Amino acid sequence: MSKYVSVGKILNFHGIKGEAKVGFSKNRQDFFMSLEKVFIKDDNRYNEFEISSVRPNKNFLIVKFKGINSINDIIPLKGQILFVEESTIRDNLDEDEFLIDELVGMGVINKETGESLGFVIGVSNNGATDLLSVKTHTKHICLIPFVKAIVPDVDIKNKKIYINNIEGLLE
Repeated sequence: MSKYVSVGKILNFHGIKGEAKVGFSKNRQDFFMSLEKVFIKDDNRYNEFEISSVRPNKNFLIVKFKGINSINDIIPLKGQILFVEESTIRDNLDEDEFLIDELVGMGVINKETGESLGFVIGVSNNGATDLLSVKTHTKHICLIPFVKAIVPDVDIKNKKIYINNIEGLLE
């Protein structure tokens, strides 16, 4: 069974010919514009919607789906989350990019000493960089900038993230 990852949301209709105004994940316009299909979840079923055209419009995309030809067809889809199969995302990740659900639960290890420091409980973004939320063994939650200088190695296979534990990082 396929796993699905959200990539956008139908925010509103655009015009009267069935086009949708779509919000998308930050810095992922090119990825979204390369998609041929998306899925919309209805109950426990993912329904496929084939994309016939996509064009940028300010901070949004205008998307036309095959078979959606009027404002009356697109209005019921307003507010729906758009998904793609996880494999589609994985095929488009750069070497140093990861899915959030891969990182959550991974152990955090001091690269220098090999000491276990805690585990990742979430990932967020402060506008400048991604941040790993790490719960330490002392039950503190610390935010670690997810940058190469601090997080030099991510071992997906062994579920470990190695950090350069600079002074004050985990306080």
